[in-house]
Amino acid sequence: MRKSLLCVLISTLMFSSMEIVLKAVSNQFSPIQLNLIRFFIGGLVLLPLANHHLKRAGQKLMLLDWLVFALTGFLCIIVSMTLYQLAIVYGKPATIAVLFSCNPVFALIFAFLILHEKLNRASMISLVISVIGLLIIVNPANLTNPVGTILGILSALTFGLYSIISRWGSILEGFDGITMTAYTFIAGSAELFVLVLLTHVRFISNAMNSISWMKQFANIPVLTNVNLAHFGVLFFIGVCVTGGGFAFYFLAMELDGVSIASLVFFIKPALAPILAMITIHEKMTTPMLVGIVVILIGSVVTFIGNRVSDKELKNSGVVREPLIENDKAVKNGKVQSDSSSERVEKI
Repeated sequence: MRKSLLCVLISTLMFSSMEIVLKAVSNQFSPIQLNLIRFFIGGLVLLPLANHHLKRAGQKLMLLDWLVFALTGFLCIIVSMTLYQLAIVYGKPATIAVLFSCNPVFALIFAFLILHEKLNRASMISLVISVIGLLIIVNPANLTNPVGTILGILSALTFGLYSIISRWGSILEGFDGITMTAYTFIAGSAELFVLVLLTHVRFISNAMNSISWMKQFANIPVLTNVNLAHFGVLFFIGVCVTGGGFAFYFLAMELDGVSIASLVFFIKPALAPILAMITIHEKMTTPMLVGIVVILIGSVVTFIGNRVSDKELKNSGVVREPLIENDKAVKNGKVQSDSSSERVEKI
């Protein structure tokens, strides 16, 4: 338990500082460039762990596997994380952190619509509470920063979609969570790199420069400012936050299960704004504080529901096999089903 809680603490600190650090360097790197760098490095950090899991499970990557990774990489890196990075540029780190932490709300909805999963009572209650908290923070009647807010919500929504597609791909191919995440990062980074190169093609860059809002996407740099002067911050963003954050999250899950690991994302909505106040002196509004409290209540409901489900399964003699811990048994149809809220991926 001590080891798993230490992993949870480290992962929480990494993820909660993410928006602050990304905001701090947003004027030194292009948003797309930073997205490319951090997920490529993060993928490389997770790759040895993923390959170890593949070897342990006796699995080898096939063409279909790479097609699945290409799909999840597109949804995660190119769509969701690009929106997320732009949201940080245009919005406040604390607000974006809380908005993005609500991605499981959208994941539950997509799980119901796409995978036809039933929502248990705890999930339904948490869903309603989280939506209320989200509305309090956004305050549609008085939007002070519509661009940042809309981008933040869209990034959370598309990440929720990615979570469900990733789960589908994981079940289809029989991969655990760390393998799916590592190769999603690698595939998504490769796809994004190709798109970045295309922005340097003359007729494409000229077309982008002719449209005011598209100018920032023309001639996207790759290695600009990637030097020793920025080594520390790039190391922290790529290795510590993106790679290390996920690595410790998965380690906590392997040590003590889904419920304990999920504490990372229950704590983040409260910790991220506090860190923003301390480090960059970001002010907290009353609606923000109230919304955070409401969302935390929803998180507590989910956590309690997960723990109750774990105990019920344990008492019934059924061993839970979380999505990130399964192996070839998935392909053989031997994995026990559990509630949708316990298998939702978050960041």
